Amino acid sequence: MRRDVFQAIADPTRRAILGLIVMGAMTPNAVAAHFDSTRQTISKHIQILTECEVLIQKKTGREIYYHFNPEKMKEIDIWLERFRKMWEDSFNQLDNLLNNI
Repeated sequence: MRRDVFQAIADPTRRAILGLIVMGAMTPNAVAAHFDSTRQTISKHIQILTECEVLIQKKTGREIYYHFNPEKMKEIDIWLERFRKMWEDSFNQLDNLLNNI
């Protein structure tokens, strides 16, 4: 099964992991230290984020570091862009309505 970026951000723990790694590359143990979950649970979340290509793993010596891939997050922005015009039009109509009351 191919995973996509929307599956990556669907879970609050994965969003929290992204929030940590966006600040700088981290090892799985460093990530796990920030959560009450088991190391296996965090590893599964990291695996999903890697499959979704939101994280990129790079091996440095014996350690694996996970880096944030901002390019992949552009898919979300592109998807949301379709709705921005509709939202802006709705808000403009509401503004006009409120101004005419």
